[in-house]
Amino acid sequence: MYERWGKRALDAAAAALLLALLAPVMALVALAVLLASGRPVLFRQARSGRGGRPFVLLKFRSMAEGPGEDAARLGRFGRALRASALDELPQLLHVLRGEMSLVGPRPLPPGYLALYTERQARRLRARPGLAGLAQAAGRNAVPWARRLALDALYAERPARFGADALILLRCLGVVLRGRGATAPGHATAPAFRGAAAGPP
Repeated sequence: MYERWGKRALDAAAAALLLALLAPVMALVALAVLLASGRPVLFRQARSGRGGRPFVLLKFRSMAEGPGEDAARLGRFGRALRASALDELPQLLHVLRGEMSLVGPRPLPPGYLALYTERQARRLRARPGLAGLAQAAGRNAVPWARRLALDALYAERPARFGADALILLRCLGVVLRGRGATAPGHATAPAFRGAAAGPP
């Protein structure tokens, strides 16, 4: 029952409540982005949703506009914003609209679809989420092969309220400890290159 109806109802109710409660925080983050980096305040990028259906993901912008290496474009403010995960707050709108869930595999660019193995593609069975097993394991510090294996594992199992609640708590702990915002040796995270990324 939770998998079919309860998860979506809980997502919508929680997203509406969080958007109302966190509106002042989101306004302050938006102002900080505007002062630190100028316009636009929001970053928009195509991502793949459930079944591979595309949607435009919203985040608070953490990088300067224009060319250049990620490390230079990110800056101190952008690093702090990403480490805190406050840049992800606009995605509560996607949860409210049903494009995302509170818990599920993170939505990735459509260009990755052709690179997935058969097992990795199973991650598309689930609605993408704000938090997931891979994020609970360490966010971007988790290698791609392991990250996608955890995503597939989540999508293969029936959704359970207790499991989702535990994932959210573990993700909160990872964020509060400041872990995993970047991959080792990278300013953010490397692009996924396919099965050559290595075994899970």
